[in-house]
Amino acid sequence: MQVGLLVRCVCVYKSTPIFNQKYPEYTSSKNTCQFRFAMEKISVSAFLLLVALSYTLAKDITAKSGAKKDTKDSGPKLPQTLSRGWGDQLIWTQTYEEALYKSKTSNKPLMIIHHLDECPHSQALKKVFAENKEIQKLAEQFVLLNLVYETTDKHLSPDGQYVPRIMFVDPSLTVRADITGRYSNRLYAYEPSDALLLLDNMKKALKLLKTEL
Repeated sequence: MQVGLLVRCVCVYKSTPIFNQKYPEYTSSKNTCQFRFAMEKISVSAFLLLVALSYTLAKDITAKSGAKKDTKDSGPKLPQTLSRGWGDQLIWTQTYEEALYKSKTSNKPLMIIHHLDECPHSQALKKVFAENKEIQKLAEQFVLLNLVYETTDKHLSPDGQYVPRIMFVDPSLTVRADITGRYSNRLYAYEPSDALLLLDNMKKALKLLKTEL
């Protein structure tokens, strides 16, 4: 708008005798056309500059908005399910007392997994347990509980409170201390390489249940 106003003012001023005397080179029709063309060229350049500035500002605002959105997306994650990664499709109980009650009322054996989130051995076993299709399928026949803390029942730690540790309890609420792993100093410990042994012990817990019934 300011450039356009300047053009109008110059054109009006050119019609006066003073302008003709001071700037004779612009008094001819040819020079007048050249002058107008130059001013129009300046107007177009100024307009394009404004468009470029507007585009740059809009792009900067959009980038900042995207950064804010990313910050929100990287916020706190949702709480873990009761599975804690041991099998999200399986049904897990929340407490030892609840697990014992369900085992007794459903007549299913209870499998208890003691572990810790910061323990690398627990994490390695969890990965194998969750990815083994046979274990996951057979686990559906159990009442399941995984704990990151110890209970007050001393029968669940007959040889110490180490992790990872897996024990079985039958519906009569008897801890099956006879179902052990392969380590003499940690009877109920399992390593990732013990997946087949764990699978056999799960089958054993189910078989003993049927036999004793």
